[in-house]
Amino acid sequence: MGSTVERTDEHVREYLIYRGFTNTLKHLDSEIKADKEKGFRVDKIIDQLQQFVQSFDLFGLKEYWLYLDRRLFCRLEDVYKSTVNKLRTSLYRYYVINTIQKGNLEKTQEFFQKQALELQSQAEWRDWFILPFIPAPEQNPAFSPYFSRQWADTFLVSLHNFLSVLFQFPPQPVLLSFDAEVQKMTILTEENEQLRQQLFALQTESRDQRDGDEMVHHKLPAYVQNMDRLGDTELDLVSSQRAVSAATTPSRNFFSFLPQTRRTPGKPNQVSTGSSPNQAAVGRKDPTTNQVRARSGRTFNKLPVLLSLNSISSMCCLQTPERKVESLEVEPPSELPSEPPESSAAAEGGGLSAEQPFIKLSQEEYGEHHSSIMHCRVDCSGRRVASLDVDGVIKVWSFNPIMQTKATIMSKSPLLSLEWATKPDRLLLLGSGVGTVRLYDTDAKKNLYEMNIDETHPRILSLACSPSGSSFVCSAAALSRSGNVSGQLLLWDTKTVKQQLQFSLEPEPVAINCTAFNHNGNLLVTGAADGMIRLFDMQRYESAMSWRAHDGEVYSVEFSYDENTVFSIGEDGKFIQWNIHRCGVKQSDQILPQDATGPFVLSGYSGYKQVQVPRGRLFAFDSEGQHVLTCSSSGGLIYRLTNGEPALDRVLSLGGHKAPVVTVDWCSAVDCGTCLTASMDGKIKLSTLLAQKS
Repeated sequence: MGSTVERTDEHVREYLIYRGFTNTLKHLDSEIKADKEKGFRVDKIIDQLQQFVQSFDLFGLKEYWLYLDRRLFCRLEDVYKSTVNKLRTSLYRYYVINTIQKGNLEKTQEFFQKQALELQSQAEWRDWFILPFIPAPEQNPAFSPYFSRQWADTFLVSLHNFLSVLFQFPPQPVLLSFDAEVQKMTILTEENEQLRQQLFALQTESRDQRDGDEMVHHKLPAYVQNMDRLGDTELDLVSSQRAVSAATTPSRNFFSFLPQTRRTPGKPNQVSTGSSPNQAAVGRKDPTTNQVRARSGRTFNKLPVLLSLNSISSMCCLQTPERKVESLEVEPPSELPSEPPESSAAAEGGGLSAEQPFIKLSQEEYGEHHSSIMHCRVDCSGRRVASLDVDGVIKVWSFNPIMQTKATIMSKSPLLSLEWATKPDRLLLLGSGVGTVRLYDTDAKKNLYEMNIDETHPRILSLACSPSGSSFVCSAAALSRSGNVSGQLLLWDTKTVKQQLQFSLEPEPVAINCTAFNHNGNLLVTGAADGMIRLFDMQRYESAMSWRAHDGEVYSVEFSYDENTVFSIGEDGKFIQWNIHRCGVKQSDQILPQDATGPFVLSGYSGYKQVQVPRGRLFAFDSEGQHVLTCSSSGGLIYRLTNGEPALDRVLSLGGHKAPVVTVDWCSAVDCGTCLTASMDGKIKLSTLLAQKS
């Protein structure tokens, strides 16, 4: 953080000199010299505090800590206040111990006289007021640990680590992301070049296998190899050459496999403009600039780096679809499925199946969790993600244009369920294991309400918010015992924060594992521990139908795209489609691998095994309801829904995980579909897909 601030300060100085703002530059330099935050350099802040301690400047020490509190600590959530108070207490004790070790008892007595009113009411300071009157305090069992070098080093390291983490908390100014944007552009350029070559090599290999003995060697066209290095004049020349050669020689467009609806007109000035920020980012020389300089005989002043921030930032946003198109991953022909239809299609498509519905453009990793993920959900707008791990840590983060943590929620009580509110979409519902549901504002970073559900049923297993946002359904269960677990299904009003009613669960009250609304909130489907699926009419608030769906518990349920059917995954490992107009009638039935349905097992060294029962969503549909994303041992799997046998046709493996994936989500709110896969090692993979329209 400190080095980033220093470089940003230099960019700002360069910009002010370029603009001629000399007075502003003088004020900036003077304020930087008097900067109490030391340019967010943690080591300098620690040195400043130690300087106050060594010089016995109690007033300066207090004022500096109060400044840090006003500028930094006050922005933290309430859960961190106890940590700040402990650090302040340790800092004062560090000061007192230093006065005694240096033999300056006057400063010791001065400290307790000036701080008496503040400290006498604090329990941790009661025994310390006798310290000035003890002959050898370093030998007293109550105080001897504080005189050791180990305690002082531990305190300074703890303070250093706390400040280092604090400076990484959002929000941060956009300017501080300048270096990251430049580095990202450089990496993307290198990735694009490598993947372009890899793609062409795979296409060539596929054609070689298809043609058999006929050896066909291809080479990337010059206009593709040098795309990033072309200026306006050169591109016009190449375009004219291509137009002439096209009249005599048939050519194959390199990007012919992309959907027609996604293409943009290939105007030379657009390509040139798009490549200019690339050239600036990686330090390439622009041929057109050299030509202008040679013709005019003048040398233009170099623009400050800061002026390119906006173009680089916008280029990252604009580059994302273009980068992703080039960053597609194509499996080698040897790894293609063995089914005849897909194999023949792959041969005709030159390494890419003509029937392949998606291209994986990119895959990024969110690694802020340190334990197995339970839930991972995208909000309705597709802008934020909320993820919950088994330690009760919730991360709210965004992934567009860059992956960034927006809020961290620490819970003292265990959390079991999570759901985004629909209106407004910044609110998050959190269900605990002690019978409470919290409504958390992710923008304000605070709890709005905490609702006590039922002490006899403390485990909040599932939450579902109605599309209107006026109410939510809560599934509460009793503590585990032998046999079926007793449960309740409750409807709460989000405006009045009161319970509206309790649904009747027949034939007996049972724990509801999963819940889902249809698009308008008129229907609610639930899956229970007794293997039953229950469909509720939310206009009459009563059960419309129920049927035995699985042998064992129902883990996950969702409405189909047309809402005429319901899909479910159960403990028996089956993925079943049910007709809601004919109670208990199956439309399709598919057995999934165990790593798609759970329980999930993570094996380690020396026979170590970690087992996790399904908690979050086990499958998710794309925007048109024709494909489904499921869990697997190494990443997400995408299947095509068919009307025959088998019910699922595997089309794409997302991969990327080293541990079993335990929950998935599919966001279709943006142009490119985004798949989330979360695993038992705390890693979340964000895969961006491009749909190929037939």
